[in-house]
Amino acid sequence: MLSAGIVGLPNVGKSTLFNAVTRTHKAPAENYPFCTIDPNVGVVIVPDPRLEKIAGISHSKKITPTAIEFVDIAGLVKGASAGEGLGNQFLHHIREVEAIVQVVRCFENPDVHHVSATIDPVRDIEVINTELVLADLASLQKRRDRMQKQLHAGEKAAVIESAIIGKLLAHLDRGKPAVTAGLTPEEKAVARGFFLLTSKPTIFACNVAESDLAAISKRDSANPATRYVELVQNYANHHFATEAIVVSAHIESELVDLSEQEALEYLRGLGVEDSGVHALIRAVYHLLGLRTFFTSGEKETRAWTIHAGDKAPAAAGAIHSDFERGFIAAETIHYNDLMAAGSLAKARDTGKLRLEGKEYEVRDGDVILFRFNV
Repeated sequence: MLSAGIVGLPNVGKSTLFNAVTRTHKAPAENYPFCTIDPNVGVVIVPDPRLEKIAGISHSKKITPTAIEFVDIAGLVKGASAGEGLGNQFLHHIREVEAIVQVVRCFENPDVHHVSATIDPVRDIEVINTELVLADLASLQKRRDRMQKQLHAGEKAAVIESAIIGKLLAHLDRGKPAVTAGLTPEEKAVARGFFLLTSKPTIFACNVAESDLAAISKRDSANPATRYVELVQNYANHHFATEAIVVSAHIESELVDLSEQEALEYLRGLGVEDSGVHALIRAVYHLLGLRTFFTSGEKETRAWTIHAGDKAPAAAGAIHSDFERGFIAAETIHYNDLMAAGSLAKARDTGKLRLEGKEYEVRDGDVILFRFNV
């Protein structure tokens, strides 16, 4: 199962967000730096309203969603790349995850200590990014130093690798993350073997106060939190080509003992239409390159996880290896077409239910019945 690491400065709400995302009280969330030392790990259900609607059409007795893993990682401080705070431990834990959720404090609260004493979300992001960039620069330089013998011997693989390292070093020297480096697909394939921290896809979580949610949803520029969020969203877009999700970790962590519906009703009472945690989970799922297809019948409607670009046999293999090995065809309809038809029988009558072969690239939202022979 692919995982996303929750990172950020101390006291920005990482553990609180972890508790909200995992709907548990698993992680301690105290008002002091490094209250998380060993990372907490939780399996998180990916909210998908399509499941219940498909199940309604099939009259399914059971609904099974898909899931991803979140990891709550210790707070990072300036100098972490040189071992400050829990630096080495922190960086090791980041290497173990496939994507990063960087939590940024966008709330003012004198009772919650900030390591820099003031609220400045862009400064906080740059502290984290600088430490990750410095760690990557050191890692690449060591890698190139170890290759000197092969380079002097003119080994082709070493020459290619060294050229890619040179491109990345120049990019990182400008303070830019490796994930935005202009590498060719072939160069990216080689660079994956470098396991760089800044090569991991990243998304930002703007942690705001409960009292600011309504103002932010209305884009009230007179509200300081709205300005903080806009700064983070602009930074995320221009420097990482990614998005920033607004979430009130504190209030959502306090709602974990309520049902999903009760929690949503409470948030709507605050002027928010959807849970920021739900939006974040879905965004991270796609950030990891994951997509969902469904199987459905009277017994069960189930969501299955595949990678973007996977073809029908690989999707069948997500259910069982025998399905992939003996794949014949995939009887397929997209969720939107199924909803429009109202039933599989009507979808079949109108030609919306298609028979796809081995080269079919499964789309997010496909409802599939596999035909196989083993």
